[in-house]
Formats: sequence, C-alpha cells, structure tokens
Amino acid sequence: MRPLNYYSDFISYSMKKWFQLLRQALRGSEESFTDGSINRAIFLLSVPMIMEMVMESLFAVVDIFFVSKISIEAVATVGLTESVITLVYSIAIGLSTAATATIARRIGEGNTAQARRAIGQVVLISLAISFPIALFGFVFAGDVLSMMGADPKVIQTGTIFAQIQFLSAPVVILLYSLSGALRGAGAAATAMRSLIVANCLNMILGPILIFGFGPVPALGVAGAAIATALGRSIGVGYQLYSLTRVNTALAFVLRDLRPHRETIIAMIKVATGGTVQFLISSASWIFLTRILAEFGSDVVAGYTIAIRVIMFTLLPAWGLANAAATLVGQNLGAQKPERAALSVWKCASYNLIFLVGLSVFMFIGAEHIIGWFSPNVEAIHTGKLALRVLCLGYGFYAYGMVVIQSLNGAGDTRTPTILNLICFWAIEIPLAYVLAIVFNLGPIGVFISVPVAESFLALLGIWQFKKGNWKTVKV
Repeated sequence: MRPLNYYSDFISYSMKKWFQLLRQALRGSEESFTDGSINRAIFLLSVPMIMEMVMESLFAVVDIFFVSKISIEAVATVGLTESVITLVYSIAIGLSTAATATIARRIGEGNTAQARRAIGQVVLISLAISFPIALFGFVFAGDVLSMMGADPKVIQTGTIFAQIQFLSAPVVILLYSLSGALRGAGAAATAMRSLIVANCLNMILGPILIFGFGPVPALGVAGAAIATALGRSIGVGYQLYSLTRVNTALAFVLRDLRPHRETIIAMIKVATGGTVQFLISSASWIFLTRILAEFGSDVVAGYTIAIRVIMFTLLPAWGLANAAATLVGQNLGAQKPERAALSVWKCASYNLIFLVGLSVFMFIGAEHIIGWFSPNVEAIHTGKLALRVLCLGYGFYAYGMVVIQSLNGAGDTRTPTILNLICFWAIEIPLAYVLAIVFNLGPIGVFISVPVAESFLALLGIWQFKKGNWKTVKV
C-alpha cells in the first residue's frame, strides 16, 4: 500500500502541471497543433477561446442588466433591435468562419506568408461589406423596429439605439473576422485579450453613459449602444496592433492589404456559405421574436433576458467548438484527417459533460436567474419558462455545435447551410407558429420549437460528419 504522502505529492505535481498549462494557454505561446497530445492541444486552444466567447457574451449581458433598470420598453428595444442586428453578426460569423478555415489550412501547411496575406484580405472584405450595412441601418432604423412589431413607445425610445448599433457594424464585423483569423493561426489568446479590453471599457462606460455621471448627461438606452460600440472599437484596435506590431509570425504589412483576386474569391466562397448558414439561423430567431411580439412587450422582454442568459452559457461551449474547427483546419493542412476527426469527437465529449451539468443548474435556478435582471412579474414568468424549456436541449447542443463548426473549419460550409435550412426554416419556424398560434399554446409553443430543431440539427450533423466528405474539401 502506497503511503499517504505519495498521493499528496501526486496531486501537488498534477496541480502544478495544470497551472503551467493554463498559463501557457492564456499566454498563447503556440500556433500550430498538428503534432503531440490532442488533449493538450484542445486545452491550449479552448481555454482562450472559451474566455473569448464569455467576453463576447458579456456585451449582451451587461447591456441588458443596465438597460433593465430603465424601463421594460428599453429592454424590448434591445431585444427587437438585437434580433435584426443578429443579421450583422451572421455576416461577421460567416467571415470569421472563412478566416479560420483558410488561415488554419495555411498554418497547417506551414505557409505563413499566405496566412498573412489572407489576414489582409479579411480586413478588406470586412470593410467593404460593413459600410453599406451601416448606412442602410442608420437611415431605416425606425422602419426596422416598426417592421419587427414594436409599439410606438418602443420605436420612439429605440430608434437612436438602433441607429448607433447599425453604425457600429464595421467594428462588429472586424472584431469577429479578425478573431477568426487569430483562432485559425492558433493565436487564440490574442483574440481573447482583445475581448477582455473591449468588455472592461464597456462595463466602465455603460453605467456612466446610461445613467449619467458628473458632467456626463444620462443618455438612457442610447448610452448602452455608445458604450458597446466604443468598447468594440478599442478591441479591434488592439487586434490590429497585435497583428502588426506584436506577433511577428502573423504580422501583415501594407502589401498584404492589396486586393489579391484568388485569395478574395476563395475566402468569399467559404464566407458566403458561412454567412448564408448563419443568416438562416439568425432569421429564424427574428421570426420567433416576431411571433412572441404578438403576446406583448413583457413577453418579448422576458424572452430577451432568457436568450441573453442562454447565449452567455452556450458561448463558452462554442469555445470548444471553435477549438475543434481550428484543429480540423490545421490537421487537414498537415494531411492528418484522422487526427482531425479524433479531435472533434474529443471536443464533443467534453462539451457534453459541461453542458449537461450546466442544464441542471439552469433548470433549477431559472426563476432566480431571470429575476436578477428584471423585477417585472410577467417578464420573470416568461423568462423562467423559456430558460427551462431551452436548456432541455443542451445535450444535443453539445454535439451539434462541435460537429457543425468542425465542418465549417474544414471549409465545408455548404453542408451546415443545408442542415440549418431544414432544421430552422422547415422545422423550427412552422412548429413555433403552429404550437403558439394554431394550437394556442402561447409563448411556450415557441420555446418548445427551439430544442426540437436543434436536436434534429445535431443528429443530422453527426451523420454528415461521419460520412467524411469534409476531408476532401479544398480551401
């Protein structure tokens, strides 16, 4: 029998090695993950990616926390506007997908020169797409809110908020696309730090601009939009500074910003599939919000709070999914498809453990969680119901998000696009309408449709991934 101090020394040694690995992950010392332990690679990639996703979700949680102190109309304004702004996020995520897939493949091949050129093209494409969106949204912000079913009071309160949100489209898209580029190159820690900087600024400026402080006037809900836009702008500035001054392996120069036809075409091809894929997903949320708007602002507000909480809990899981995407891209570039597949299944199993445990906590504490954001009785009731129904699908979400993002990481954005179209537009939206309106179940009918659709997406995604067609996609 081994002495007690043996186990004590073993635990001490293990903890020391774990903290060393954690420091290395946060420092971001590696860029290629095509050799060595897969578990180690997952850890080094997923830790900063999870932190990055938490930081991104904090924007929404911080905004809704402070805005909820103004009025229920202010919360509804944020919810309706964000439902439309999600279309901007979809484009950003599509470009991020293309950046990750392309740059990870180049890093896996050992071609850092083309990786740097691809980063330059990411910047060009992001700016070319975002400026027209910003102009359109600024001009038609009020009309967009009206189209979403907002009542006159919400339109009056929220038009300026929506205009500022649309004007920030360039920094939103750049923040996402450059993060995707950094993740693809294995520099996930840099993307994480940019979000930390952006969030710190947002949390400081948010309450100051919303409620006023000293000579700064209270701007209300518009202050939340300004704080978020400024925070994200500083985050993008940090990313660009890091790419041009700090990380010598990825430092692109002015000549990398010159349009390169072949690179742009290749990236747009992948980005188009990724963008359409997420537009399909985002549009489904818009339709769901539109259905819920029939039941009043209190219901929309409760749903908005619940969705923010759900995104806060799911986005860390997306960190594992993004780690899988990077590992797939880099290992395909290194001609190691079996290592890529094994990485995906390991990421999915870890995600399952995390989300199933989290779903139990969410289900039990739903009322307290929603009540922390709003004292409105109807909003709490709706939010609690939404939270409990949506978290029932967490087990399927765990595998679904990893396999779908892994297909994207391989450059196969077409398959997830088709699956999203089937699950969200052919299943989720019709089911939500039938249950909520035709069968008169009300908001719970909308909530039920979400885990049903996501479960189908996970099962179909696993089936497609096992077929292995993604291994032959050219990027």
